[in-house]
Order: sequence, then C-alpha cells, then structure tokens
Amino acid sequence: MTRVLGIETSCDETAAAIVSLEGDRSEVLSSVVLSQIAEHEAFGGVVPEIAARAHVEALDGVVAAALADAKLGLAGVDAIAVTAGPGLIGGLIVGVMTAKALAAASGKRLIAVNHLEGHALTARLTDGLGFPYLLLLVSGGHTQIVLVRGVGSYERWATTIDDALGEAFDKTAKLLGLPYPGGPSVEKAAVRGDAGRFDLPRPLKGEARLDFSFSGLKTAVRQAAKTLEPLRDTDVDDICASFQRAVSETLADRVGRSLERFHREFPSIAEPALVVAGGVAANGEIRSMLTTLCRQRDFRFVAPPLELCTDNAVMIAWAGLERLRAGKADENAFDMAPRSRWPLDEDAAPALGGGRRGAKA
Repeated sequence: MTRVLGIETSCDETAAAIVSLEGDRSEVLSSVVLSQIAEHEAFGGVVPEIAARAHVEALDGVVAAALADAKLGLAGVDAIAVTAGPGLIGGLIVGVMTAKALAAASGKRLIAVNHLEGHALTARLTDGLGFPYLLLLVSGGHTQIVLVRGVGSYERWATTIDDALGEAFDKTAKLLGLPYPGGPSVEKAAVRGDAGRFDLPRPLKGEARLDFSFSGLKTAVRQAAKTLEPLRDTDVDDICASFQRAVSETLADRVGRSLERFHREFPSIAEPALVVAGGVAANGEIRSMLTTLCRQRDFRFVAPPLELCTDNAVMIAWAGLERLRAGKADENAFDMAPRSRWPLDEDAAPALGGGRRGAKA
C-alpha cells in the first residue's frame, strides 16, 4: 500500500488529504478543507495577500488534522504531493515551502503537482475511468476542453480567449449586488427568474473553432442592468436567469462540437466519456445540460462529487499517486519553484501569449 499526503493552497482554500493505493484499490483516508470565504467576502473576490497570510496561519493545523483523521503520523505516509501551480503565487509559495520542509524533515518523496492535472485525473479515483477521455474544466481561473490521453499527456482542444466562466459568474454577481461567492448567488437568483426576458449573446456559438469567450456576455449583462437602474429584485433574478441560460447554451454548442471531434478521432471507443471539473461544475443547470448532451451524443457523463470538483487536496494526493504509479514523479522536486502559470499542455503554443511567468493558457 502506498499513502500520499496532498497539500493544496493555490487560491483561497487551505486543504490537506491522504489517499492510499493498493493494487487497483484506492481509498480517501482523510480530507480537510478550510475555506476563506469569510475573509474575502467584504471585497467581493479573493485578495491574494489576505489569502497567502491565511494559508500561513492555517496550513500546519490543516495538515495535522488530515493526519489525525487518517490515524497516521507523518512516518505513515510514503510521499508528499503539493500543488506547485498554477494559482496565486503567494499561496503556492506557502504550500510548496511547507511540503518541502515536511519532506526534508521526514525523508519522504516530494511530488510537484499541476493543479489542473489534479482536476483532470479525479474521475479516475472516483469512477475508475480509463484513458482517453475529454475534460471540461470550468472554474474561476480556467475554462478549457482538454483531451486526457494519459498521466502527463494532455492536449488542449479549447480555451477561453478572454475571461474564465467562473470569473464571469463572480463579476455578474458583483455587478448586481449579490453576495460572494458569486456563482452560487447567481444560480440561486436564477431559479426565481425569467430566463427569456433578456436576449443576451451566445459568444462564438456556431463557430467551427472550439474556444470560449465570455467578456461580451458580461458587457451585455452590464448594459441590461444599467438600462433598468435602480434594479428591483425581480430584475436581478431575471438577469441572472438569462445570463445562466446564455452560458448553458453556449457551453452546449462548444462542448457538443468537441464530442463530435472525439467521435471522429476515436471511433473505436465503445463508451467515450466527458468529465466535468472545477467550481462551476457545481451549477445545477449546467450539469443538467451536460447530462442531456452526453446522452444525446452517446457519451458517458462523469461528474465527481461536488466536494471534489472545487479545490481540494484529495485530487492533489491522487495525482501524486498516479504519477508515482506511472513513473513520472520528478526526481528533482526539491529544486522546483512555484509557478503562477503552468498549462497542462506545455508543448502547445500559448493561446493568449506569454511572458516571464510562462504561457497564459
């Protein structure tokens, strides 16, 4: 049996977990997630400096709690996996330096994990999924469709050319005066609203390219809100419902074209699968749309439990185990530095340019 301690501090959740693997049998031994929602609520979004300081204060206790829940000491784990990027650099530094210290003090193996790879491989832990499959990653920082060929082998088919979908949800909520976090607030308001009241755009719908765009949709929401000021509660509900419907129909078009491409490129796979991950994957209307779309296109729809769709350390520990099993754990992990940018498909040309920190997407 191999046990890996995972550490996740890439944004505003301080998390630690222990996952074990014996043969093909995996088990989550513990999972502790400490949210920082209260610290950032007054600002309507995550403040990087506040997030980093909160990680410093909480991480030692969160790791100790994960070990205690698993009834293990540090000597009982075989390796330590940590999110090394992408994410907010302050938080990443806290997690990486803590993991390095623990590994050095205990003589354990250290594994640097790409946060996006954690999302990409979670379905193999929860559903035993085989390669290859498609991943729809929809979060506050990323909106991508990725072909998952194997551990460490990823091909980006689509990305957002401007804003991530989670960011669009959060900014819509902030514009309408809804509480943070924005995604759940917009979804709650949308349940009460009329999705047909506002004719909002479906960006890139109908285009052959598979990419996403959400900045124009945000602008349309702002314009609709300004024409009605001061907004009544029913106006806010109707805008949220119309926004969510536009997002759902846009995703249906983009993802549908990706499923067709998968069928063309892998015609021999009897039961192809689409995996959805990221915080936006918790949205009920989006999940319902994807379920229907996959049923129509003869795809298996795989959505991990909600607690494993948002940021967590289980997925980091599992990605570490996958890398160990595949012989792809970096032998020089102690030399690695945190990376605020770290595309899964590192060999691909940057979709949005790059800089000193690396490719943007």
